Amino acid sequence: MSESNPIRVFVTHAFQETDDYLRVFEFLESVDRFFYLNVSKPDNVPESGGIDAIKEELIAQIKEAEAVIVLPSLYEEKESLARFLMDAAAANNKPMIAIRPFGGLLETPQAVVERAEEHIEWNDREIVDALKRQARGEDTARWETLDFPGWDEHGEIQEET
Repeated sequence: MSESNPIRVFVTHAFQETDDYLRVFEFLESVDRFFYLNVSKPDNVPESGGIDAIKEELIAQIKEAEAVIVLPSLYEEKESLARFLMDAAAANNKPMIAIRPFGGLLETPQAVVERAEEHIEWNDREIVDALKRQARGEDTARWETLDFPGWDEHGEIQEET
């Protein structure tokens, strides 16, 4: 993944930019040296053709993606649309990543959890790592180093008196 070869991401939407939809991109933008292309286009509402045209537009957007981020908030608001998007992703062999409901007060619907390859928290590192694993098969095993003042790898630091 590089600037010339960004990961193509589709985030579930109902042709509007909801808070959760925008939040995904705020998290992605906060990560240095992570390059992605948003292939979800909420503004591309078909002006004619009815429900069939809407479905075709959504399928076309999903086909461009390497991974699909499923927002539980869309499932809660428009279950049939969310199911359609998950069906389209599955039919096109696009891995799905479910992000838990923002704020931690609600649980992700079981129907979303069961279909997603990963179920993650709202955390920029988790989102990016899940996208790298699902879209490109990249191993993202990273270790965090925590610093505890007054301690080192041998235990508590004794102050000399």
